[in-house]
Amino acid sequence: MQKEIELLAPAGTWEALEAAVNAGADAVYLGGKAFGARAYASNFDREEMTRAVYFCHMHHVRLYVTVNTLVDDKELPELEEYLVFLHNAGIDGIIVQDLGVIRAAQRIVPDLPLHASTQMTVTNSAGVRFAAEHGMVRVVPARELSLADLKKVSDTGLEIEAFIHGALCVCYSGQCLMSSLIGGRSGNRGRCAQPCRLPYTLVDKDGKDLLAGKDAGQYLLSPKDLNTLKVLPQMIEAGVLSYKIEGRMKRPEYVAVVVDAYRRAMDSYKRGSYEVPEKDLANIEQIFNRDFTTAYLEKHQGRLMMSDRRPNNRGVLIGRVQKLNKDHTKAVIKLDKTIHAGDGLEFWVKVGGRVGTVVDTLRVNGAVVASAEAGSLAEIDIPKGVRLNDRVFRTMDSELMAYAGQFYGEKNKKRIPVMVKVTAHMGSPMEVVLTDCDGNSGAGLTDFVAEPARKHALDEGAVRKQVDRLGATEYVLAALETELDDGLMVPMSEINEARRKACEALDAARLEAFAPARRPVACSQMMSRWLRELEYSDAGSAVAGPEGNEKAGRAFQRKEGQHFGEEKDMPQLTVWTDTPEKVKAALDGGADWIIFGGDRYSSKDVTFADYETAVKLAHDKGRKIAFSTPRIVKESQQAFFAAFLKQAAACQIDLLYVHNLGIWQLARELKIGTPLWADMSLNIYNSQSLQFWKEAGATGATLSVELNMGQLAHLAKVSPLPLECLVQGPIEMMVSEYCAGGSFLGNLDKGACTFKCKEEIYLHDRKEANFRLAGDQFCRMHVLNSQDLSVLGGLQELRDMGISRLRIDGRTYDPQQIRDLVKRFKETLALSGEAVENLPGTTRGHYYRGVL
Repeated sequence: MQKEIELLAPAGTWEALEAAVNAGADAVYLGGKAFGARAYASNFDREEMTRAVYFCHMHHVRLYVTVNTLVDDKELPELEEYLVFLHNAGIDGIIVQDLGVIRAAQRIVPDLPLHASTQMTVTNSAGVRFAAEHGMVRVVPARELSLADLKKVSDTGLEIEAFIHGALCVCYSGQCLMSSLIGGRSGNRGRCAQPCRLPYTLVDKDGKDLLAGKDAGQYLLSPKDLNTLKVLPQMIEAGVLSYKIEGRMKRPEYVAVVVDAYRRAMDSYKRGSYEVPEKDLANIEQIFNRDFTTAYLEKHQGRLMMSDRRPNNRGVLIGRVQKLNKDHTKAVIKLDKTIHAGDGLEFWVKVGGRVGTVVDTLRVNGAVVASAEAGSLAEIDIPKGVRLNDRVFRTMDSELMAYAGQFYGEKNKKRIPVMVKVTAHMGSPMEVVLTDCDGNSGAGLTDFVAEPARKHALDEGAVRKQVDRLGATEYVLAALETELDDGLMVPMSEINEARRKACEALDAARLEAFAPARRPVACSQMMSRWLRELEYSDAGSAVAGPEGNEKAGRAFQRKEGQHFGEEKDMPQLTVWTDTPEKVKAALDGGADWIIFGGDRYSSKDVTFADYETAVKLAHDKGRKIAFSTPRIVKESQQAFFAAFLKQAAACQIDLLYVHNLGIWQLARELKIGTPLWADMSLNIYNSQSLQFWKEAGATGATLSVELNMGQLAHLAKVSPLPLECLVQGPIEMMVSEYCAGGSFLGNLDKGACTFKCKEEIYLHDRKEANFRLAGDQFCRMHVLNSQDLSVLGGLQELRDMGISRLRIDGRTYDPQQIRDLVKRFKETLALSGEAVENLPGTTRGHYYRGVL
């Protein structure tokens, strides 16, 4: 049976948490001081989080915590202790990206519900089934899903949580390395610097500005904000369970206004007459917007999805400058909307962009007024730079902020009404009973036995004064019933103590009724023991980890490598290609393994005959070949790839590289029999993740390109699987359903694309770097780093630490370049200690620096 739909609100501060609960959220998600994807939010320490659980559960609101970053092995002991804390604190679930964290959590706190973060890049119903099979109770799928896709993933029966409002990532979440590679601040580690909100110029290979003179801004990677109020009924009918508002970095007023509006909208749907008042639409727009979009829910919108002229809050247009005084210190504005004294205004000036002011004094017809109505001429003081006909936007509405402020703060505390019954009979303790509207009750008795009054007998007024003192609780007195014998007395302090006991008892009853307490678990240092056993075990023998799973050191890894024909102590060179001509060149250069297919940096796809040719070329040379698969597979593509997997198996390929969880699930369900290799898009960052993939049936794994040499050496020593690293080629910084070329050069918003990737295009940034935008066979955009990765100088180090395979990504190279690169890398691998320079014009990526 479908559970009750849930409005899920963000909270980055205690005030935002109060605003979310008081405005009507059914659930709240927040982050702690570590392991959360919004490291720059204020977040909650453990004392605050314990208090937050109590506060939310008392108001029958669920509380979820983000543990959605990639975790380094050195952090695993801290992670264990944190998970134990979250479990014992009563958190309702954790939102997780790292499959290693999921594996650890299932062993440390098996009763703590796990939600798959959107950072896990679940793009189809097979991916949802993968999550379900691996113990997750809820999935937050990629924001790129359509309404029809949401229906399909909801039909799996797993809980689906979907974003309904707030900022959008232009890249598929979990696949973005742009912040990481440009500044070392990894989005996968919670420290995204938002390079998508920076200005770029769209240029060709010669540096020509392709948008010069055209109606386009510079913020070519900056999406508008998501707003689903017009499609919310369709989302509900699709079967989505949880409706998520983005905004843990936002102010409490933002949380209050957005939750308030969506609460009303959802309640109207439940009543059978969906409506959104114009006031709510206006409030949502005013509190923060980059303009609004429904993203991919209805269709691909091209440039209409992008806020290319402004990457931050644009406010609401309220009028234009109609008149200026002589020294340009005052302006008369013809108002399209009502404004108030205290509002924040911004003028979109012709020179210099934008200038802002706060309305201190507001005049209409020469008289100072508190507000000026739409249609009137209002005079205000202005900053320098304002000219006639400049547009005026309100970025802060003082009245709306005052309204939003009513949802948080001690003076605005939302309290739970209780009926109080006080009974006192001569010779017996007084009893105070509190009962809430759900029928939960709590009682408290005085230690004192009621006795005859010496002076003033106890009456209802005296009792009311004491039991109404509920300020330190979540309760408010709604009704009082007393049953008092005549002429008795009970000390006020005793009544207060009985009231306190009754409150505590009612707290316990409400909390148990809403979220029954779990049995506490102790921190057993499982992860510390895990790491010690991995690090200090004999590298030549298998060892048992804390859960009894077989582990192996470097020698085991080499043994696994030999199973695939690898020479002892010598890593094999794999070359990723996308045409038969490149396959031949790689083999001529001495490649040990060929990877063929997957995402192509070209709009022209290869045929399956090309795949068959690649297999024949490799096998005729006595080499091994693997087929690759795309990192993104949409719901509508699953049937195609199910057929592809069967064809691939029939070709007798040696291995299948998998980037997408749905493809992994399909391959397992179809029982294709081909060994599977977990590829780099799966963000494999720690030993727990490697163990997860081993248990899932992986033959090997390609590690995250965000790891440094020290981390790689550690994982090479302890991995239960053969490992591969990328050592040469372009690093993909983003993959996106949005295409800048198609949107701004190909008129995608008007229908079919007319650009069709007819030439190479680049984003040119403020530091003169050019990032190639490569369209693939599915019309997705891949943003490539401005410099290719090359670790030629570190090749021997990787060899000596025990990495089994070293990959050259040859998809952007021509056959001759591939042939030369493979030969040079093979020669370098055979060296013993000689210093080798890196290739010119390349980057070593994170190998020698790592990420924050």
